[in-house]
Amino acid sequence: MRGRIAILALIAGALCAAAVVGIAAPGGPQMLAQRGSGGAVAVDAEVVLAVDVSYSMDPDEQQLQREGYMAAITSLQFMQALKAGMHGKIALTYFEWAGSHHQQIIVPWRLIDGPESADAFSADIGRARYTRQSRTSISSALLFGAPLFEGSGFRGIRRVIDVSGDGVNNNGPLVTVARDEVVAKGITINGLPIILKRPNASTMDIDKLDIYFEDCVIGGPGAFVIPIRERNQFKEAIRTKLLLEIAGRQPKERVIPVQARTPRVSCTIGERLWQERWGN
Repeated sequence: MRGRIAILALIAGALCAAAVVGIAAPGGPQMLAQRGSGGAVAVDAEVVLAVDVSYSMDPDEQQLQREGYMAAITSLQFMQALKAGMHGKIALTYFEWAGSHHQQIIVPWRLIDGPESADAFSADIGRARYTRQSRTSISSALLFGAPLFEGSGFRGIRRVIDVSGDGVNNNGPLVTVARDEVVAKGITINGLPIILKRPNASTMDIDKLDIYFEDCVIGGPGAFVIPIRERNQFKEAIRTKLLLEIAGRQPKERVIPVQARTPRVSCTIGERLWQERWGN
């Protein structure tokens, strides 16, 4: 797995370098000019960082997750990718989620256009108080994240919800219904499944969480998943994913559209496990 993530990092670096020498973004210059009109600030991407803080995420994992985003946003590779874009800037917001009752914006929309703004965004993540809440509603996180673009004040070439988590949907709307609704708005959903624990019936973990994310959670143009299987992979995996999102690309391994095949794992497995355990 370490080798795969390293390869993805190299891919991201190559794509960023290619952008410098003039690879055209999807839609062409005319489309980009239109999307930058209307008073909104034109950026290369608007990215919503949706981060799991359900009880299945232990305090150590929460810390690693936050530190991973903070390190990625302030890394030299991130700055190089940022400056390689057509506009040389992106917009970011960061919120934490758990069950359908809990979505909390930690850092509102910010323009990231260089080291100072990246450092400030990272510092605000680090200053926030840690919280943990019950249940896991990926669907509610997606439905909360999608409307954030409308009031962002930015107009990106790409709109992405970047969702990380260590469990399956067991609360709120069905995840596939939420995914399809969000993708229909022209938003891409990428996934960062955290697979550090052995599947455990008491915590309702499942085997192959990465496949669940691939078949049930992500969607839209160029959608991809980068799983984390070891604690020391957090920073590298998060950085690689952000680099690919800035470049508007995906890992070469993913060539089949996510909605083009029958899911390999039940997309309602979380709801079923919860019902079997609690009876509601």
